[in-house]
Amino acid sequence: MFDSKSLDDIANRLAGAIPPGLNNLKDDLEKSFHAILQSALSKLDLVTREEFEVQKLVLAKTRSKLEDLEKRVAQMEAQVLSEEEK
Repeated sequence: MFDSKSLDDIANRLAGAIPPGLNNLKDDLEKSFHAILQSALSKLDLVTREEFEVQKLVLAKTRSKLEDLEKRVAQMEAQVLSEEEK
């Protein structure tokens, strides 16, 4: 889901925001931040960018087919109405 490098970067930035007086805790806090982020993100129902793009294409194709079918149904309804008028 999230690569370790991204989590390390976020954890490092959080640890970098620690006041200078607590620098001796920086390494421990950075490890804790990483573990907390990993745990929280693993609980989310997320998909990869690749999976998202595939589903986006499927949806676009489905939408196109639906629009075509709507046009065909409208044409058929128009035919039926014109035949009933005769």
